[in-house]
Amino acid sequence: MNAPLPRSVLADRDELARRLRRETEGEVLFDIASRGRYATDASIYQQLPVGVFVPKTQRDVAIALQIARELGAPLLPRGGGTSQCGQTTGTALVIDFSKHLRRVLSLDVEALRAEVEPGLVLDHLNAELKKHGLWYPVDVSTGAQATLGGMAGNNSCGSRSIAYGNMVHNVARIAAWMADGGELDFGPLSTLGTKEREIADFVRGLAEAVAPEIDAHWPTVMRRVAGYNLDIFRPRSERPYTADGSVNLAHLLVGAEGTLALTRSLTLALAPLPRHKVLGVVNFARFHTAMDSAQHIVKLGPSAVELVDRTMIELARANPAFRPVIETALIGAPDAILLVEFSGEERAPLLAQLQALVELMADLGLAGSVVEMPDEGAQKALWEVRKAGLNIMMSLKGDGKPVSFIEDCAVPLEHLAEYTDALTEVFAKHGTRGTWYAHASVGTLHVRPILDMRRDGAPKMRAIAEEAAALVRKYRGAYSGEHGDGLCRGEWIRWQFGAKIDDAFRAIKQRLDPGNQFNPGKIIDPPKMDEARLMRFPPGYKTIPLTPVLDWSAWNVQNDPVTEQTTAPGTGGDVTGGLAKAVEMCNNNGHCRKFDAGTMCPSYRVTRDEQHLTRGRANTLRLALSGQLGGETLDGEAVKAALDLCVSCKGCKRDCPTGVDMARMKVEATAAYKQRHGHTLRDRLIAHLPRYARFASALPWLFNLRDQVPLLARWSERLLGFAAARSLPRWRRDTLRHEAPRYGLVDAEQALAASKAVVLWVDTFNGHFETENARDAVRVLQAAGYAVHVPGLEGETLCCGRTYLASGMPGRAKASAGALVAALAPFAAQGIAIVGLEPSCLLSLRDEVLGMGLGEAAKAVAAQALTFEEFLAREAKAGRFAPPLSPAARPIKVHGHCHQKAFGVMQPALEVLKLIPGAKPELIESSCCGMAGSFGYEAEHHAVSMQMAELSLLPAVRAAGDAWIVADGASCRHQIADGAQREALHVARVLAAHLTAPGRG
Repeated sequence: MNAPLPRSVLADRDELARRLRRETEGEVLFDIASRGRYATDASIYQQLPVGVFVPKTQRDVAIALQIARELGAPLLPRGGGTSQCGQTTGTALVIDFSKHLRRVLSLDVEALRAEVEPGLVLDHLNAELKKHGLWYPVDVSTGAQATLGGMAGNNSCGSRSIAYGNMVHNVARIAAWMADGGELDFGPLSTLGTKEREIADFVRGLAEAVAPEIDAHWPTVMRRVAGYNLDIFRPRSERPYTADGSVNLAHLLVGAEGTLALTRSLTLALAPLPRHKVLGVVNFARFHTAMDSAQHIVKLGPSAVELVDRTMIELARANPAFRPVIETALIGAPDAILLVEFSGEERAPLLAQLQALVELMADLGLAGSVVEMPDEGAQKALWEVRKAGLNIMMSLKGDGKPVSFIEDCAVPLEHLAEYTDALTEVFAKHGTRGTWYAHASVGTLHVRPILDMRRDGAPKMRAIAEEAAALVRKYRGAYSGEHGDGLCRGEWIRWQFGAKIDDAFRAIKQRLDPGNQFNPGKIIDPPKMDEARLMRFPPGYKTIPLTPVLDWSAWNVQNDPVTEQTTAPGTGGDVTGGLAKAVEMCNNNGHCRKFDAGTMCPSYRVTRDEQHLTRGRANTLRLALSGQLGGETLDGEAVKAALDLCVSCKGCKRDCPTGVDMARMKVEATAAYKQRHGHTLRDRLIAHLPRYARFASALPWLFNLRDQVPLLARWSERLLGFAAARSLPRWRRDTLRHEAPRYGLVDAEQALAASKAVVLWVDTFNGHFETENARDAVRVLQAAGYAVHVPGLEGETLCCGRTYLASGMPGRAKASAGALVAALAPFAAQGIAIVGLEPSCLLSLRDEVLGMGLGEAAKAVAAQALTFEEFLAREAKAGRFAPPLSPAARPIKVHGHCHQKAFGVMQPALEVLKLIPGAKPELIESSCCGMAGSFGYEAEHHAVSMQMAELSLLPAVRAAGDAWIVADGASCRHQIADGAQREALHVARVLAAHLTAPGRG
């Protein structure tokens, strides 16, 4: 791995680990995989840390600081690890505050103050504050994962800084540990103790000594976060640091990137939540016009003006989670849009401001360019897309990626259009183009030129940076406007401020951290931005040749940085067939650390360990595939451990802005591991279940003994690894295969000849454990006049191969899926819908099966494959599905299977249930139920499985009263039965229960 440790650090590393384990309660992670997972942030850099320490208490931090000081080990504080510039990478002991040090220590609603620990995530704080009608208004786009300590270290800003200011304007106090182990309290000058006042006097003296240089070189734009805030004693920002002009010493630490002290707690200035918001989306045919219009729009008094460019629009349209949202904001095919928000206490004045925006655009020659969004639901959805902007832009396939290094240059608004035009010419000169989005209200541009950092990216980055710097100086802007200095902008501090101010910064560092222990190499004595040994893809980076078991050729491409067009699949030169490039799509943005609605990432929500995060897993895979895990590769123990709690929920496939599909990647890793280490008896029992299902159903009393005799349950746990505390699915004799003659099904020839036919593929689980689901599905379809054909009632059960994939048997999975495709292909060729009841099985036809090399037949089947609800919703919309249904007598609560959510097919389920007169189905906001196929049955995973379920699903089920509990997934129903002692039903059963004219089934 690059950036090797100095010998002096290596010598004491073992002792550091021993003492941390002996003297603290925290987690001590010094193995190569853990260090590798913390070697990167959301930047282009990688530096292997000495080790990782996850403190459980503030006492742990104080002791770790003492031990590190005695052993001469540098320290690097870290929150969410989402920094864009390499601030949280370094050859140091990383202290991860985010897992445990995340409490709200005090809240004073009247004084609008909250004291918090540095590991608290912004959105989690705001969730607490919302109960009191308050919020913390530094609304960064990474608010679901950014910690407040990290935000203070970075002087974060947010979309609404024009109204509320930056982090520095909203921090009232900081309690911190200093390099000598002492604890100081930084706040207003009038409240300082003796030691704190000595620091204040020292910094004041420096400011007075370089006053002429501050006046001459300090950028006056509000977005300026470089260096230290020396100007608290000679304010230059267009927005004063304090409302009354007083000095607050805490502001010296804001933006210091952890180089001066370790934050113990922050006291934050809160704000009342705006009661109302309205949004106007202005569509522009030309990017230049959007930039030029910003200076006029801000005069209307908006709370935010945000740019989204054509690249981000198109990438959002390509993401299934974002497409329906972004399209509501568009008029035609704009080159850019501006999101203009107005907020306040009364709605009527805001609507008047929105109308003023419409009139302004007409006066500027752009009549009819505004999409008005007065509804806050639509606004929120669109803001979520905008917040994901940086990450969406990283979803370009190929080695060329938008690179962060000049993205935060801030210029006065009157020069914004000229600056963007000039920068576009710079990009073109170097054979690339930029992706843009901006805080247009304050002249800060998030612009990233597309560069290939494996090949010629570094020299191009240097050349572009130098020309961009000249433009920033020409327009009297700030080179570092929002995302800090870190490794990519540290060297530009001296350029921006001049030698004397830079020397003053150095004096501050030496005064507060004389041993250079805190995050060395940032702000003071930084490396060159293009230092090759610090890059994630340094010279000589290569991956280990392998042949993947699934088709990853869609990722094995190269792209054109100007047109963004990609080459044909399989032409990208990846010796892993595209697997490595798919893994490298993770840019470490940390979006997977979120805890709000959605599926990603259920195991991380329980453990809060970086190892169990989609980002952590992707980093582990990347390091393994590039030979950076000390000799271990894809089949090693480090990869197995990282993927152990991955439940293959597919949440990352949908929720990750760059589309990292960890479930698919786990198939590769599991196959590699099992090929090397072999399969257990439990693996074989799970994998071959579809093959022996028909025989087990003939002797259900024998196969069900395990749950009837406690001794057998304990024996199965010891011998096979099935949790004794978990019941197993019950085998039954009355399977669909045995009962089919009663159902009035049609054969294949009749189905192909019928005018209104449907193929109902009954998977192993619904076919052998829950016959009533298949029976009721047939009844519902027949009641609406469909001729129903169920293939595979003779011979072996037709299976998608999922149990084989999960058990690391890709060859058998392909054979099983191939047989299924062959059976379904004749119907697909005739355009007959293929409908499935189990989401994970049916959706495999549209995902993994397409990666098995089964040819055009698999594609044809996938095109006709629909979940039961998708089919019914489609037919109802076309007027072909209208069975007689009785009114709903009970509420309906719906739990979505992870794959339903990941593939965006939950809405059809709700639509179909709404066909029941008077029904108002409500979606239970939950992540994975925790069962996830065999995962919840396995003894070593049972506890985590139950913890996942208890996060939200089981409490919601217990509180549901007499409501119908609806869950389409067999695993989900099993978890609800085991954990809440409630019966959950498939949608087919709920519909059948409301039929007034039953079908023949």
